Amino acid sequence: MTIDPGAILAHDFGETRQRYTERDIILYALGLGCGAGEDDLPFVFETDLHVLPTFAVTLASPGMWIRAPRFGVDFTQLVHSEQRAWFHNAIPANGEIIGTARVVALTDRGIGKGAVLTVERNIRDAASGLALCTLRQTLLLRGDGGFGGTVPERAASGIPDRTADLTASTTLSPRAALIYRLSGDWNPLHVDPAMARAAGFNRPIMHGLGSYGIAAVAVSRAAGASPRDIKQLACRFSGVVMPGDSLDFRIWHVFGAFAFTAYVGDRKVLDDGLLTLES
Repeated sequence: MTIDPGAILAHDFGETRQRYTERDIILYALGLGCGAGEDDLPFVFETDLHVLPTFAVTLASPGMWIRAPRFGVDFTQLVHSEQRAWFHNAIPANGEIIGTARVVALTDRGIGKGAVLTVERNIRDAASGLALCTLRQTLLLRGDGGFGGTVPERAASGIPDRTADLTASTTLSPRAALIYRLSGDWNPLHVDPAMARAAGFNRPIMHGLGSYGIAAVAVSRAAGASPRDIKQLACRFSGVVMPGDSLDFRIWHVFGAFAFTAYVGDRKVLDDGLLTLES
């Protein structure tokens, strides 16, 4: 089946309402590896529970909508390539949210090069109407280029050409993907060895949004701040992270924010990272 750009661009996500509890917040933090030290206790203990801002990526998710046959997308070749979020207000420790989503762009890299799809999601508190966050997800449809659409522009890298100002390291649990998926990302790529092999990997891989949340904790703490203080977080997923891998972060001060990359050994897995903190 051939990709149908018109159907994708016109897709109506509707409005999503979702309730969550302290249990969901704690499970998300555990999926990122929190709980190994006393500093993590506020994120995994229901008494005076603190919410990681990146918990927002689990809320009002449109799920695997792009898998519907009518869109003509080769789902086995889909990868999450970039993620950006703006955190407007603190997420309550329990409650109900309302989410809306829309397709922002679908661009064509050419035959054999794939297509780039960007979806934006806005989440607000159902009780107060307060805006909580804006999420922008970019997907690379590796098997669906050549339909003749607009060619995407590649932004210049924001990573300085100098030695990093800060470093940080964290090691994922071998069970990291199995725990993280319980926060709502049920893509079998992260649990089913046969699905992983069909996608070109020798075993199930870590969720991109799992690595994204891990970066939030590691980079903010290296910067001397709490993860609760994050106001914006962006990065590009440039390589595969496996459960059990050790992530080594390189961090730079840039105009009141922090740019970062992450490596597994000599292999870059996160690039063009940007984190800003509450003033």
